[in-house]
Amino acid sequence: MALHPSIQDIPIPLRMQKLAVDHRGFPVPYFVAWVNGQPDHRVADDRKRVRCVKEKRCWLCGDRLQGSQFAFVIGPMCAVNRVSSEPPQHLSCALYAVQACPFMARPHMIRRETGLPDDAQKPAGEMIRRNPGVSLVWVTKKYTLFNDGRGGTLFEIGAPLDVQWWCEGRSATYAEVMHSIETGLPILMEHAHKDGRGALRELERRLADALLLVPKEAA
Repeated sequence: MALHPSIQDIPIPLRMQKLAVDHRGFPVPYFVAWVNGQPDHRVADDRKRVRCVKEKRCWLCGDRLQGSQFAFVIGPMCAVNRVSSEPPQHLSCALYAVQACPFMARPHMIRRETGLPDDAQKPAGEMIRRNPGVSLVWVTKKYTLFNDGRGGTLFEIGAPLDVQWWCEGRSATYAEVMHSIETGLPILMEHAHKDGRGALRELERRLADALLLVPKEAA
């Protein structure tokens, strides 16, 4: 199957050029689990997750993270709570992912859940099962690890040095980002309601901070 022309034209970062390639021509990210000799992009290899955390390796290429800046690819709701279930990446790898990954570059795609391996691990935390339509590359100098209460590891992301919003493989518009936030927020509100007024106030504070990062509306 040939790649979409626009995806074919996206330069693959040098660090990712050493990765195996699937039958469609996509580089297989480091974290992907191989099932019966074939990569299953829906499933993360838990052994590689542990290695990325312990050895500070890039989630996408597998090389060690150097320097003091780390990139996270997250959705708008994660921009509100500043939590990621996935380890950090090199900025170049993250920018390639938001342009070339079918799930992120094509907002209407739905992640297939059928035929998953029996031992497939669910992501840590509370996964929001939707395609947010918009992705955010969040660059920071700091992150901390914490337990989700069920044995999983989550990443609390530090203050942003830079943020880049993406949709359909290009810079996202104000309207696209706001639509994604507005449609995802009720899910966070539902969880906050269960935890009481304190949680609602904290959500309101975090939402206000996140809205400051939204790209400006075109004149």
